[in-house]
Amino acid sequence: MKFDTVLKHLSEALKHPLPGKVGQLSMAPLPLNEDRFASMELPNARKGAVLLLLYPDDEGCMVPFIKRSIYEGTHAGQISLPGGKWEPSDASLEYTAQRETEEEIGVQMDSIKILGRLSRLYIPPSNYLVEPFVGYVESKPKFSPDPREVDRVVTCSFAHLINRSTRKQKDIIIRKDHHLSAPYFDIDNEVVWGATAMILGEFLHLWEKEVN
Repeated sequence: MKFDTVLKHLSEALKHPLPGKVGQLSMAPLPLNEDRFASMELPNARKGAVLLLLYPDDEGCMVPFIKRSIYEGTHAGQISLPGGKWEPSDASLEYTAQRETEEEIGVQMDSIKILGRLSRLYIPPSNYLVEPFVGYVESKPKFSPDPREVDRVVTCSFAHLINRSTRKQKDIIIRKDHHLSAPYFDIDNEVVWGATAMILGEFLHLWEKEVN
């Protein structure tokens, strides 16, 4: 799908009210953890931001994800959007998303243009209240992943992302005694599930409403 076409549709779609929980639920693991939606006023939650970044390529419009390095942490080894923790020196969460994208995958933050934002989502295991942003760069970036945080950059064409055959379901073992039935996106033979999938669920709900 052509980069300019995607930007045009998304610019219009992001002017409309966000689907919020309705879109997020479409890719939420079961049994459902209602804490994710209980309240958006969580004073003790850590603030963070992620970026759904679009860029042009010979294949059309593309989206980068990161596979996190293995470390002592809740989300080690998982696929996510670039992003991270808000710092007191950050002017805004939008700035956080841009800064973290530069730090994690090497895309210069001053080249990133923000189209809009999606609904916040609470992530109970890590106590983060995450604000997702949608942005783009005008040319294909040269990725330079930070090896401390990023195992590899996983790229996905927008056409693949919006194809419903990409969305699948599987059981995921969280602990020995705890399993989840998780919808996920099959991207480059990786399982994209959890909060990232829920953010994408809202994003695609918004997209489909715009183009259908």
